Amino acid sequence: MYYMKSLYRKYRPLKLEDVVGQPQVTTPLIGALRAGKISHAYLLIGPRGCGKTSVARILAHEINHFDYKLEDDYVDIIEIDGASNRGIDNIRDLREKVLIAPTTGKYKVYIIDEVHMLTKEAFNALLKTLEEPPEHAVFIMATTDAYKVPVTITSRAQTYTFKLADNKVMFDHLRKIADQEAIKISDEALKLVVKHGGGSFRDSLSLLDQISTLTTKDISKEMVIKAMGLPQDEMIDQLLTAYIDDDTSKIPTVLKDLLSSGVKSETLAEELISSIIEKPVPELLPLLAKLTDVKAPFAEAKLLVALAQSHSPSEHSFSGRTFSPSTSYTGEPGKSALRTASSVASGIHVSERENLQLSSKKSVSLPAPEEEQPSVSFDWKAYLEKVRALSDAVYSQLAKTEFEFDGQTLHIFPMKKIIKSILSRDNNMKILVEAAGKIKICIHDESDKPSSAQKDETLNRISDIMGGEVENDGGGNPF
Repeated sequence: MYYMKSLYRKYRPLKLEDVVGQPQVTTPLIGALRAGKISHAYLLIGPRGCGKTSVARILAHEINHFDYKLEDDYVDIIEIDGASNRGIDNIRDLREKVLIAPTTGKYKVYIIDEVHMLTKEAFNALLKTLEEPPEHAVFIMATTDAYKVPVTITSRAQTYTFKLADNKVMFDHLRKIADQEAIKISDEALKLVVKHGGGSFRDSLSLLDQISTLTTKDISKEMVIKAMGLPQDEMIDQLLTAYIDDDTSKIPTVLKDLLSSGVKSETLAEELISSIIEKPVPELLPLLAKLTDVKAPFAEAKLLVALAQSHSPSEHSFSGRTFSPSTSYTGEPGKSALRTASSVASGIHVSERENLQLSSKKSVSLPAPEEEQPSVSFDWKAYLEKVRALSDAVYSQLAKTEFEFDGQTLHIFPMKKIIKSILSRDNNMKILVEAAGKIKICIHDESDKPSSAQKDETLNRISDIMGGEVENDGGGNPF
């Protein structure tokens, strides 16, 4: 039986000049190769499906002046999957074999895909090789999660960042391939493929491959919508309009029509999120966070509740707690977390006028939003510097905590009980309060610290819907 090669494999580039949409990567690499400047380590980072592995293989071949074919097997090019070869024993084996001189080429090239999956011990073992690599060894590492790669590794490699392709680049690329493959597809239908490919070349070509089997005649937008189980744009607009207008009588009717037509609740939620991201308006931002929770079980009910729940255009609600849009959130990446009102209420509030005698059993409820004082801005880094000026010892402990600022109160989440105990001492609390000025201080138990896993899950779901990774600026904003 004859099997046709999938489009994403058939049209995988074989030269750096053939790589589409990544000039920030290919241009400097081509220049370096022509000048004969070969680095001992490269780190390729970026979203899935944007060409990292393809470029790694091309680079490995061009470094050795090998002719690249998809099915070739050069003994001097070794590919390692970081996900399944992540232990220290695997890297120790690599360190022993890397000392052996190449057989046919000038360099022995190791491609480590998903390098972020290596264990801490494996990274330490790899670091020793990167610090003093043999002259004939070149490492090309690729990852979708660059922040998980230790800085000791990244600092010893040339880093190249890949990006998701913009719509025009992807459309032109797919149109060229469709014409070469005699796939008759309308521009509107192809634009839909581009949209749901999310900027990933692999995903987009896989979708085009799937759509190409629908008919030997012209492929229309309606065919693509039906084949992919997507809701009509008009009905998406109806739902969003009904939400803005608080039309709770229309929302269930439109939802029923969509769900009865075979559209899955999760798919509908993703389409709604995509529409909001494309055309964001303040009234829809509260809905954006709620839609990420639409998943099994009871996805239909979650979707209905998200759409039918009342909202206020002047407030942005996330994770069950409302914050004023004028509040300023700043801080180090990964250190800011949004908290629910119930968990915040379990903390300890302290101000200049309050008793500094602290008790882990003390609980003070936050006032209702309408009773709160006007929000003030807060800069975590500036606060740390004020504390440092008063006491280096208190600063060293405070720097080991996570925090959240809700507009009036700074909530501090020590990573260990001992840190809370130190910060809660009367003399140390006086320093924290003095540095905070009019801002209240609230120190929480270790068990009450923010759940980064839940936050990451929300960001990852929005990332997937947008077609790949999104950057986190450290303030909780995924855009």
